[in-house]
Amino acid sequence: MRLRYGIPLVALAAALALSGCVNNTTATAPSGKVDTGTKDSALAALLPAAIASSGTVQVGVDATYAPNEYKDANGKAIGWDIDLFDAVSARLGVKAVYNIAGFDTIIPNITGKKFDVGLSSFTDTVDREKQVDFVNYYSAGILWASPHGKSVDPDSACGLKVAVETGTTEEQDELPAKSKTCTDAGKAAIQILKFDGQDQATNAVVLGQADAMSADSPITDYAVAKSGGKLEAAGKTFEVAPYGVAVDKGSKLGVALQKAFQAIVDDGTYTKILEKWGVQDGGLKSITINAAANG
Repeated sequence: MRLRYGIPLVALAAALALSGCVNNTTATAPSGKVDTGTKDSALAALLPAAIASSGTVQVGVDATYAPNEYKDANGKAIGWDIDLFDAVSARLGVKAVYNIAGFDTIIPNITGKKFDVGLSSFTDTVDREKQVDFVNYYSAGILWASPHGKSVDPDSACGLKVAVETGTTEEQDELPAKSKTCTDAGKAAIQILKFDGQDQATNAVVLGQADAMSADSPITDYAVAKSGGKLEAAGKTFEVAPYGVAVDKGSKLGVALQKAFQAIVDDGTYTKILEKWGVQDGGLKSITINAAANG
């Protein structure tokens, strides 16, 4: 990325220091630890035999999406998604093994049997449900951010450069639809700048390479908060939809995860974790499967 855009190494380092979201090694997790609880034998009995016998569940995660899932200074996956799944895994009596991977490779690796689970703030959509099942555990919307002092309207962005992570709903659905509305009206298309990681997309706005970025609301809120005044929210949250943990179609694992998530919701562990990270606004009371198709 540095060579492609001709960014001097010093300039990039300075920008990273200003925006914690774009540098996973400087982003810090909130202090305090929430008790994840212990194994529930009835829940563990719901697991597929292969996972139960191995004692591990292989999780694919794109760790560039702070505060949902990102890396600490040692390269370990952390975030509120990780904390939630650790609690769920504890109830099921298995250890979650986090495999860091590109966002758009995770679902293919689930259908290809390399990963058991995809945990990367996936928006549950009908199209994605054709490939995998989703255990719905959170509700988030889309929120834009722009450089501080630069007024950007997401509903009037024709001709602007908008940064986005490849493979996300924003890249695949939201921005192409907005751009088509522009061109249908005879206006300039939105220039969609695609990046492999959200950290790179955020950094493009910090460095002035993009007029705005589009991401899920918790990510944008976090980016703005950690930018040292370099970014501001552009407009309000829209298109609220459920996040889902991805599993193979028809897998028993989906039911086991649903029940385990519901257990941590019911006993308060879920809310404590969300409150620790300051993202409780999107919390759910009922955990479902394939909410996009089932309403």
